[in-house]
Amino acid sequence: MLNNSHNQVLLKRETNNPILSAADWPYSMNTVFNGAATLLQDGTTLLLCRVEDRRGISHLCAARSKNGVDGWTVDPEPTLLPDPDNYPEEQWGMEDPRITYLPELEKYAIAYTAYSTAGAVVSLALTPDFHEFERIGAVTTPWDKDAALLPRRINGLWVLIHRPMGNELGSHIWISYSQDMVRWGNHKLIMRARKGAWWDANKIGLSPPPIETERGWLYIYHGVRETVSGSIYRLGLALFDLDDPTRCLLRGDEWIFGPEEPFELKGDVDNVVFPCGFTIGPDNDALNLYYGGADTSMGLARGSIKELLAWLDAKGKPDDLNK
Repeated sequence: MLNNSHNQVLLKRETNNPILSAADWPYSMNTVFNGAATLLQDGTTLLLCRVEDRRGISHLCAARSKNGVDGWTVDPEPTLLPDPDNYPEEQWGMEDPRITYLPELEKYAIAYTAYSTAGAVVSLALTPDFHEFERIGAVTTPWDKDAALLPRRINGLWVLIHRPMGNELGSHIWISYSQDMVRWGNHKLIMRARKGAWWDANKIGLSPPPIETERGWLYIYHGVRETVSGSIYRLGLALFDLDDPTRCLLRGDEWIFGPEEPFELKGDVDNVVFPCGFTIGPDNDALNLYYGGADTSMGLARGSIKELLAWLDAKGKPDDLNK
């Protein structure tokens, strides 16, 4: 048996994983996965989960916990349902949300994938409390997903990180800017999927929203390796400049977290770990990373922001977009 004891463990799984599954839901559904996360003002952890119903259509539903680990209270009905009559881009569902708190507006922004006959697009909604929602609607063209807002304007503009879905040339991470969150422009490629045999060849995407640190915007991103037996979704790290978020300061060559446990290896989609949210402890270092396992349930892994940055210092290097 291969001994991987020499590999540094940066993200440690919760002992009681998975922390949420279909058995925890108060209404009929198929699977729960890819939940966004945030800490509410009273310290409660809120997960806004993607819930796939038994038709195959996804909606969003909130689960709350005092400690972010167990004792979850799930909304008795879907929290946010597709509204295809008013937003036809949601005809086939709402998927993979990311939450960013915007202090300027005193609201939470939810970036999610809206899916329809036209394809997948990035949509935005705002909420002060996860009870009332203001939809902004679709803000990109198909195909596009894996999006999140930065928590503050840069040079007077809101910033959206997203992943247009490419062709044989690959799918890469882009950045766009807006004055009003409705009309977006100044689009720029900021991180390219590698080529060939790499773990993140051909398709990459943002996982949770970027984490603001003193060193820069810390990205936990996913890479997809295509094999003869299917895709494998793993996680890697990159660091972008705080004031110029188009500039990648460091990118790690190796993946840091991949499917290992049974609930990550087997499910509706095998071999997937896919985080969409995190919370940070009062020490501004302890990281709770919430991820979907095999598109079937929710897991939790813990880490340290300082350790992630130290790993990047040791194993990262500036990214060359022209590779």
